[in-house]
Amino acid sequence: MEEVLSQNEIDALLSAISSGEMDADELKQEKKEQKVRVYDFKRALRFSKDQIRSLSRIHENYARLLTTYFSAQLRTHVSISVASVDQIPYEEFIRSVPKMTVLNIYSLQPLDGRILMEVNPNIAYGMLDRILGGKGNSVNKVENLTEIETILMSQLFEKAAVNLQEAWESLIEIDPILEDFEVNPQFLQMVSPNETVVVVSLNTTIGEASGMINICIPHIVLEPIIPKLSAHYWMQSVPKKRDTESYEKLTKNIQQARVDVKTLLGEAAISVEQLLNIKKDDIIALNQQIDQPLELTVNDEPKFYVQPGKSRNKMSVQVLEEIRGGNENE
Repeated sequence: MEEVLSQNEIDALLSAISSGEMDADELKQEKKEQKVRVYDFKRALRFSKDQIRSLSRIHENYARLLTTYFSAQLRTHVSISVASVDQIPYEEFIRSVPKMTVLNIYSLQPLDGRILMEVNPNIAYGMLDRILGGKGNSVNKVENLTEIETILMSQLFEKAAVNLQEAWESLIEIDPILEDFEVNPQFLQMVSPNETVVVVSLNTTIGEASGMINICIPHIVLEPIIPKLSAHYWMQSVPKKRDTESYEKLTKNIQQARVDVKTLLGEAAISVEQLLNIKKDDIIALNQQIDQPLELTVNDEPKFYVQPGKSRNKMSVQVLEEIRGGNENE
């Protein structure tokens, strides 16, 4: 919205122009100047906000699955939630990672490239302490990992790949495999420094330890499934094919189910005194007219109008019409 000048400000402006303190040409030139917005080509945004939101939803589910998995494995309180989902250059991500940390590299066949899970040493050693029977205390000595500690920790994250597969199945069927376990990010070069990556940061609390788990997903991994990350893909209704064999079995089982069918001849209301004085040959008048059809109920729900009669010397009813409710689908 443009600023509206008061009368005093207009008078002061005209006075400055007439006195020569301000040049009208300079005012016109300032108005013509274009506003420049700084754009960093090294930080090119290759994913839309819609696609980032889709990735956030997927990893919110992944965080819940990891919470359940680590709770069962470590027998302690675990809380994992998505803190942020950002797209940044790979070089910027590597600079933000501690010099010594826990790095898990997964391949996601049939997708190209690999993804990286960086686990804060505070969290990693809390896990290791629980596996070895401790309370979950963290001692950051990641640069001095023993061979046994490395095997125990890599096995824990190798089994967590199943949760990654389950979280991504709404997009694509993948087969995650833990390919490498590293502690120094400087020895790791998955993509070029300027390559755009999506970094999913997870707030993590395990026992008495807390920290961050960062998942780095390069653009090359997501490129084949980028169309599936848009909102209209999630809203598409995919028609499900009917399982003919299951349908026939279900129909057969339903047809064999037994239901309670009744026909009410009529009702009458009498007093307790009349009930006590009933004698042989007394007549009780019902509220049902002889020229009106009866109701046939199925499991106490009225379904058909019928008329009474006999079939093979047995009392029976003949269906006249179906009783329809207010909803045609009922």
